[in-house]
Amino acid sequence: MKLKVLLVGPLLTRSGYGEQARFALRALRSRSDLFEVYVRPLAWGQTSWISSYDEEKAWIDETIEKTIAYTSQGGQFDTSIQVTIPNEWQSYAPINIGYTAGIETTQVSHVWLQAANQMDRIVVVSNHSKDVFEKTSYSGADEATGQEINLKLTTRCVAVNYPVKVYETSSDLELDLKFKTNFLAVAQWGPRKNVINMIKWFVEEFKEDEVGFVIKTNQSKNSLMDREFCEGNLKAILADYPDRKCKVYLLHGDMTDTEMHALYKQDSISAFVAIPHGEGFGLPIFEAVYSGLPVVATGWSGQMDFLCDENGKEHFYNVAYDIHKVQPEVVWENIILETSGWAYARETSYKQKLRECYTDLQSGPESVEAAQKYAEQVTARFDEQKMYDEFIDAIDAEDAAAWNQSLSEIEIL
Repeated sequence: MKLKVLLVGPLLTRSGYGEQARFALRALRSRSDLFEVYVRPLAWGQTSWISSYDEEKAWIDETIEKTIAYTSQGGQFDTSIQVTIPNEWQSYAPINIGYTAGIETTQVSHVWLQAANQMDRIVVVSNHSKDVFEKTSYSGADEATGQEINLKLTTRCVAVNYPVKVYETSSDLELDLKFKTNFLAVAQWGPRKNVINMIKWFVEEFKEDEVGFVIKTNQSKNSLMDREFCEGNLKAILADYPDRKCKVYLLHGDMTDTEMHALYKQDSISAFVAIPHGEGFGLPIFEAVYSGLPVVATGWSGQMDFLCDENGKEHFYNVAYDIHKVQPEVVWENIILETSGWAYARETSYKQKLRECYTDLQSGPESVEAAQKYAEQVTARFDEQKMYDEFIDAIDAEDAAAWNQSLSEIEIL
């Protein structure tokens, strides 16, 4: 008998958590000998829904109907896997597993720790998230008894990275770019991704150079109003540099995974840029790395799992940073704390690393060849099936297998 697993998460959304939920789904489906999977999709903020229709989407649609029918008849689950923030974790089954991107700052809230300690296991997407969960603690006196209370993580926490995606076909993507050398950034327009400084400092560094910067961005949804918001903000930044030689391009709208892969592999795209304040994992940076692009990035948080090799050697242009408190506008009760910190890229270091990368690109093929060679290492290290197996191990597939075997023996008897 298979374990009945309920997967709860934003499976059908274009979001980081959506990608995370689909990874969990694919891992579970890779072990159909162990698990019978049910799904309960969630919305995710204002992010767009997946519009493409393929085998996976058809399977999800069918499984939603199966789940509704099963639960309406009083069906019970053996395990739940909940892909969302810890504030929303609940008890759906005898065994409950929380699966989150963790946190992009230096501290998790006491609410997250309490929620994590109510779960049987938690899985996060990077060693940064794991370290922050495990190192955060709180102490104080109980208001009723006066007894000293110490709160820290007591639930087992495992970090499992995303896998490399393999594309058998490519999409023809044409970009009308004026110059030979062009940098790319893929980031949601908002405080955490540090988009304004990323663009502004780029333009200041290359105002006398014939170089392009392609910004794939949105604020929340790929709507007309969203595009107008991004265009307006970009024009406001560029208005301060009317005589610049460099070009900045806005790329807005829904793109499939295949189209995004084609963007990373586009001949006119030379390197990738990201200076976020913090990442749970940093999926666009990861995609750029395994696509073979040289990367300029802040050397802190989730992206360090793949920007360095297994021996700790750096394979990117490392932008220096300072840790300071998060901006007041990003404080979110019980999620992002005003006492927590994250990385602020140093302007001078960012400009230096941009220039260093640009100079290397102009000097010859060595930097690109090195990035492509490292991409081969990353592809092997984060192989899809390998990551599926790690995820199954993290949710204790051995226990599931043993449980499955014991039931089989009982049935035989």
